[in-house]
Amino acid sequence: MASDRKYMDFVLDQLSKAEAVTCKSMFGEYGLYSEGKFFGMVCDNQLFIKTTAGGKEFIGEPVMGSPYPGAKPIFLIEDKLDDRDWLADLIKITVRELPIPKPKKKKVRK
Repeated sequence: MASDRKYMDFVLDQLSKAEAVTCKSMFGEYGLYSEGKFFGMVCDNQLFIKTTAGGKEFIGEPVMGSPYPGAKPIFLIEDKLDDRDWLADLIKITVRELPIPKPKKKKVRK
């Protein structure tokens, strides 16, 4: 089941205290980005955040879930979705630990 835009708008509103969060539609679901880093996704109207050591320490006992079949389990955010300050802190911690994405190579047309 794909996520609906209304739920995605709700999640973006909840993440509004985090630094410049954007989303991209991907195969009926949404990828979440901050500072050019892919940090999470919304799949089946659920919020998933990439697993980091700092994130795990911040959360304590995280709920894990797979955003799609075959994916590694990552943080599934359920109970704290209404806590904007907590979400902003988690996003800042997560993004700080993620590597800077490698620049994409330009495709050469033949």
